[in-house]
Amino acid sequence: MEKSDGYYVVKKKAVPEVLLKVVKAKKLLETGEMETVQEAAEEVGISRSSYYKYKDDIFPFQEHLKGKIITWTFQIDDTPGLLSHVLRILADFGVNILTIHQSIPIDGVASLSLSVQMLKETEDISEMVSSIERQKGVRCVKMIAKE
Repeated sequence: MEKSDGYYVVKKKAVPEVLLKVVKAKKLLETGEMETVQEAAEEVGISRSSYYKYKDDIFPFQEHLKGKIITWTFQIDDTPGLLSHVLRILADFGVNILTIHQSIPIDGVASLSLSVQMLKETEDISEMVSSIERQKGVRCVKMIAKE
Protein backbone atom coordinates (compact mmCIF):
# COMPACT_ATOMS: atom_id res chain seq x y z
CA MET A 1 0.00 0.00 0.00
CA GLU A 2 1.42 3.39 -1.05
CA LYS A 3 1.76 6.27 1.40
CA SER A 4 -0.56 9.11 0.53
CA ASP A 5 1.61 11.85 2.04
CA GLY A 6 4.69 11.35 -0.14
CA TYR A 7 6.39 14.19 -1.96
CA TYR A 8 7.43 14.54 -5.59
CA VAL A 9 9.64 17.06 -7.30
CA VAL A 10 8.01 18.02 -10.57
CA LYS A 11 9.06 20.67 -13.06
CA LYS A 12 6.64 23.57 -13.36
CA LYS A 13 5.67 22.67 -16.92
CA ALA A 14 4.22 19.35 -15.66
CA VAL A 15 2.04 20.89 -12.93
CA PRO A 16 -1.65 21.42 -13.75
CA GLU A 17 -2.54 25.08 -14.15
CA VAL A 18 -5.05 25.04 -11.29
CA LEU A 19 -2.25 24.16 -8.85
CA LEU A 20 -0.04 26.96 -10.16
CA LYS A 21 -2.95 29.36 -9.70
CA VAL A 22 -3.39 28.18 -6.10
CA VAL A 23 0.28 29.05 -5.47
CA LYS A 24 -0.29 32.51 -7.00
CA ALA A 25 -3.37 33.04 -4.85
CA LYS A 26 -1.47 32.03 -1.70
CA LYS A 27 1.27 34.52 -2.61
CA LEU A 28 -1.30 37.31 -3.09
CA LEU A 29 -2.69 36.61 0.36
CA GLU A 30 0.75 36.35 2.01
CA THR A 31 1.93 39.65 0.56
CA GLY A 32 -1.30 41.43 1.47
CA GLU A 33 -2.10 42.30 -2.15
CA MET A 34 -5.46 40.60 -1.60
CA GLU A 35 -7.30 40.50 1.70
CA THR A 36 -9.65 37.57 1.20
CA VAL A 37 -9.47 34.14 -0.37
CA GLN A 38 -12.39 35.13 -2.60
CA GLU A 39 -10.46 38.13 -3.97
CA ALA A 40 -7.28 36.12 -4.53
CA ALA A 41 -9.14 33.25 -6.20
CA GLU A 42 -10.96 35.62 -8.54
CA GLU A 43 -7.72 37.44 -9.35
CA VAL A 44 -5.99 34.25 -10.51
CA GLY A 45 -9.08 32.71 -12.11
CA ILE A 46 -9.98 29.79 -9.84
CA SER A 47 -12.86 28.98 -7.52
CA ARG A 48 -12.60 29.29 -3.75
CA SER A 49 -13.25 25.56 -3.51
CA SER A 50 -10.22 24.84 -5.73
CA TYR A 51 -8.11 27.06 -3.51
CA TYR A 52 -9.22 25.29 -0.34
CA LYS A 53 -8.93 21.85 -1.94
CA TYR A 54 -5.23 22.30 -2.83
CA LYS A 55 -3.84 25.07 -0.59
CA ASP A 56 -2.15 22.70 1.85
CA ASP A 57 -0.78 20.39 -0.84
CA ILE A 58 1.12 22.75 -3.14
CA PHE A 59 3.93 25.12 -2.23
CA PRO A 60 6.99 26.52 -3.96
CA PHE A 61 9.96 24.17 -4.08
CA GLN A 62 12.17 26.37 -1.92
CA GLU A 63 9.73 26.64 1.00
CA HIS A 64 9.90 22.92 1.66
CA LEU A 65 13.71 22.76 1.50
CA LYS A 66 14.80 25.69 3.66
CA GLY A 67 17.11 24.47 6.41
CA LYS A 68 17.51 21.02 4.82
CA ILE A 69 20.64 19.23 3.65
CA ILE A 70 20.36 18.15 0.03
CA THR A 71 22.64 16.11 -2.18
CA TRP A 72 22.69 17.06 -5.84
CA THR A 73 24.34 15.24 -8.73
CA PHE A 74 25.63 16.98 -11.82
CA GLN A 75 27.03 15.89 -15.14
CA ILE A 76 29.33 18.64 -16.40
CA ASP A 77 31.78 19.02 -19.24
CA ASP A 78 35.43 18.86 -18.31
CA THR A 79 35.95 22.55 -19.01
CA PRO A 80 38.34 24.73 -16.99
CA GLY A 81 36.40 27.03 -14.68
CA LEU A 82 32.98 25.37 -15.09
CA LEU A 83 32.92 23.92 -11.58
CA SER A 84 33.94 27.33 -10.26
CA HIS A 85 30.97 28.92 -12.08
CA VAL A 86 28.57 26.34 -10.60
CA LEU A 87 29.95 26.92 -7.11
CA ARG A 88 29.65 30.70 -7.57
CA ILE A 89 25.96 30.30 -8.45
CA LEU A 90 25.41 28.27 -5.29
CA ALA A 91 27.21 30.91 -3.23
CA ASP A 92 25.25 33.73 -4.86
CA PHE A 93 21.99 32.06 -3.84
CA GLY A 94 23.19 31.66 -0.24
CA VAL A 95 23.69 27.90 -0.16
CA ASN A 96 26.19 26.44 2.31
CA ILE A 97 28.36 23.81 0.57
CA LEU A 98 29.12 20.86 2.87
CA THR A 99 30.84 18.31 0.59
CA ILE A 100 32.04 18.12 -3.00
CA HIS A 101 33.01 14.98 -4.86
CA GLN A 102 34.02 15.00 -8.51
CA SER A 103 34.94 11.91 -10.47
CA ILE A 104 37.73 11.74 -13.02
CA PRO A 105 36.18 12.86 -16.32
CA ILE A 106 35.30 10.13 -18.79
CA ASP A 107 34.90 11.13 -22.44
CA GLY A 108 35.11 14.78 -21.38
CA VAL A 109 32.26 14.58 -18.83
CA ALA A 110 32.68 14.65 -15.05
CA SER A 111 30.18 13.41 -12.51
CA LEU A 112 29.88 15.62 -9.50
CA SER A 113 27.99 15.28 -6.25
CA LEU A 114 27.44 18.14 -3.85
CA SER A 115 25.87 18.06 -0.42
CA VAL A 116 24.60 21.48 0.51
CA GLN A 117 22.63 23.06 3.29
CA MET A 118 19.73 25.23 2.27
CA LEU A 119 19.74 28.09 4.76
CA LYS A 120 16.81 30.26 5.77
CA GLU A 121 18.55 33.03 3.79
CA THR A 122 18.82 30.85 0.67
CA GLU A 123 17.14 32.62 -2.21
CA ASP A 124 14.79 31.02 -4.77
CA ILE A 125 16.04 27.43 -5.10
CA SER A 126 14.20 26.70 -8.32
CA GLU A 127 15.81 29.79 -9.88
CA MET A 128 19.18 28.59 -8.59
CA VAL A 129 18.75 25.22 -10.31
CA SER A 130 17.62 26.95 -13.51
CA SER A 131 20.71 29.20 -13.38
CA ILE A 132 22.97 26.18 -13.05
CA GLU A 133 21.17 24.32 -15.86
CA ARG A 134 21.65 27.36 -18.15
CA GLN A 135 25.46 27.24 -17.74
CA LYS A 136 27.14 26.09 -20.92
CA GLY A 137 28.62 22.66 -20.23
CA VAL A 138 26.17 21.62 -17.51
CA ARG A 139 24.44 18.55 -18.87
CA CYS A 140 22.31 17.34 -15.98
CA VAL A 141 21.28 18.48 -12.48
CA LYS A 142 19.33 16.17 -10.16
CA MET A 143 18.43 16.18 -6.50
CA ILE A 144 19.13 12.69 -5.17
CA ALA A 145 18.71 12.93 -1.40
CA LYS A 146 17.32 15.17 1.29
CA GLU A 147 17.72 15.04 5.07
